[in-house]
Amino acid sequence: MDFNLSTLILLAFLAFMLQPLLTGRMFAFRREQAIRAIERRRGSRVITMIHRQEKRSLFGFSMSNMIGLEDAQSIISAIKTTPDETPIDLVLHTPGGLVIAAMQIARAVEAHPAKVTVHVPIYAMSGGTLIALAADEIVMGEFSMLGPIDPQIMGISAASIIAARDAKPVEHVSDIALVLADVSDKATRQVKRGAVELMAARMDRAKAEALADTLASGTWTHDYALTSDEAADLGLPVTVGLPNDVLELMKLYPAPVKQSAVEFLPFDPPGRRS
Repeated sequence: MDFNLSTLILLAFLAFMLQPLLTGRMFAFRREQAIRAIERRRGSRVITMIHRQEKRSLFGFSMSNMIGLEDAQSIISAIKTTPDETPIDLVLHTPGGLVIAAMQIARAVEAHPAKVTVHVPIYAMSGGTLIALAADEIVMGEFSMLGPIDPQIMGISAASIIAARDAKPVEHVSDIALVLADVSDKATRQVKRGAVELMAARMDRAKAEALADTLASGTWTHDYALTSDEAADLGLPVTVGLPNDVLELMKLYPAPVKQSAVEFLPFDPPGRRS
């Protein structure tokens, strides 16, 4: 067959376009196998929300991914189609996202009659932590982390906006600052009320209110890493020790473009090196 330069360029272009799709199909197949293996081992329904994987387009471009209404719709559907007697293992890896979406997911988690275990391989921050509050058990690794659930207004902590308003006489506070503080007051109360609603079914209400206040009132910066020990000390149902198959599952959600500066080879014991 006679190939000219234009034909070769066309084939190369087609290969470039199809490569992300083929790679995605391969990882999807391997994820399905891994998830089925976990379900058989634990007798549960496995649901994942992994935001390390980024949205792929046809050309392999990517963009950041956070908890959104589409996530809520998918997870709620998965929970609703799970038999009442079947436990759920929810694997979370997320920086957070929309509070309304996180609360929808959390309410669905809390409403499932059988045990719901949230697995946090690396981090479930902000809205991810809000979802974890609804679980019967939170399984974390030695270095996994949760985070505060204080709402953010225009990228600024609501608690900090309120503190700035209260730091001086009201006549010296601008109208826009007062408006932002009013929104911050409402957002903080709403998040606290939601967190208490989720936790009160599993702990004393007074304790749930105190914990909600700690997590939502700006005790820490929004990116504070709440370790498994700290989370357990606060009264959350934390277990340390992630199953290996959950850790292996995480490897099947790669970003489409290598962005990490970290690289290493598989460990080769000294006695085996040639």
